[in-house]
Formats: sequence, structure tokens, C-alpha cells
Amino acid sequence: MTPVWIDTHCHVHDERIPGGTAAAVEAARAAGIDAMITVGCDRATSLAALEAATTHDGVHATIGLHPHDASQGVDTIRDLIADHAPDSIAAIGEAGLDYYYEHSPRDLQRRAFAEQIDLAHEYVLPLVIHTRDAWDDTFAVLATHGAPTRTIFHCFTGGPGELERALDLGAWISFSGIVSFPNAADVRAAAERCPLDRMLLETDSPYLAPVPHRGKTNQPAWVAEVGAAVAAIKDLDIDQVAQQTATGARQAFPALVG
Repeated sequence: MTPVWIDTHCHVHDERIPGGTAAAVEAARAAGIDAMITVGCDRATSLAALEAATTHDGVHATIGLHPHDASQGVDTIRDLIADHAPDSIAAIGEAGLDYYYEHSPRDLQRRAFAEQIDLAHEYVLPLVIHTRDAWDDTFAVLATHGAPTRTIFHCFTGGPGELERALDLGAWISFSGIVSFPNAADVRAAAERCPLDRMLLETDSPYLAPVPHRGKTNQPAWVAEVGAAVAAIKDLDIDQVAQQTATGARQAFPALVG
């Protein structure tokens, strides 16, 4: 029997997805992907995510403002959240801080992140966090505004230290294809230590194609390869990883159950 997987973070609405959204969803289904969460990063992509979720069974949308786009202001998506939350979206995000690229000023990133944390509290929705080279400030903003009951660190790029800080908040940790990269020793060490019941899997497609697909445009069907990498790291059966991460996904994102 083919293991059943859930891709908790992709951009299947993205125009770069191989074959387009419909073909990627079909390929994912054939690969045993039970559900996908397609993630908004600004107003336009949030609308595209909503459209994909409306059109395709098993696809669920988020609405969010990525730190790269924080200078646009959360008011650009606030009405979408008000119109669709909580029943028609899976989460707020992706929101957070990115000090690697700094496409938006840091103060505006922190403001947008804080406002989206508050919205997650207001609408009792999960919060999907993007953080890169900004761990201390990420945890500081969460301490000030309070981590939502369901907080997900997407595309985890930290090591064991950051893992423990995230777990102390009661968060779920989502691993992408990076966990399969030969030079990602810290991420693999974190995956080895992460309790399976706090672990999620994602592709972040069309980005970060896992081994053995490096150099190609990623797609949700390949979340199984991420799961296989995790299973090897943790010396677990692939079916066990699939089952428990899918159970965790449904706990982290209640929209997957309803």
C-alpha cells in the first residue's frame, strides 16, 4: 500500500509549478498525497491560493504577508482574512522575519509579523512562520504577542538549539527538502531530535526540490521524498513517518479534518 502523505506547505497555485496547478494536484494524488496546504505570501498570491483551494479537492489555502512583502502592510490582506476566516482558510501566514534577504526593512517586518500573530489569535487560526537568520527576534515577537495555540515553523532551517526553543512554545516543526541536502547537517540533527508527533513535512514547492530531484522545479508529489529522508535520519519505517506526520498535520491544521 502506498503511504499517505500531507504536504503542509506548498505554492501549488504558483505559475512555476510543473504542468500547472491541476496537473500538479493530479500528480500529487497519484503519489499518495492526501492533502496540500497552498500558502499565500501577499494579496495576489493569497487570492490565487484561495482559488486553487476552491477548485481542487484536498487543497487548502492560507492568507498571509511574507516578510519579503512586509512593506506592503497587513492592511492589504486584512479584508481577505475577515471575509474568509476562520472557515475557508487553513491558517494565517506565511508570516515572520527574513534578515537574510531583507527585501523589507526589519522594523516593517516585525510590525507585519506582530499584526499577523494578533490576527491568528483573533480568528483562532494556526500561524505559519517563516524565519531566516532572525531567530532571536522571531522568538522575541512571539514572546510579546503570544504564540498561537497552533504555531508552525515552516521550512525549518535551524539546528537543535532553535528546535528546542520552538518546541518549548508548543510549536510544530515542518521539514522541507533541505533535510535531504548533504550540507544541511544542522537541519538533519534537528530532525533526528524532533519528536515525531511534533514534526510536519512540506515541499515549499516550487522551491527546494529534495534529493534526488535537486535542480528541478519542486512539486507537492515529492513530499514523499522528504518523508523518506526523515525516515532514514530517524531510522524509522517510512509508513510510520507518513502516518504520524499526517496525524500531526491534521492536529496543527484543523481545516484538514473539517
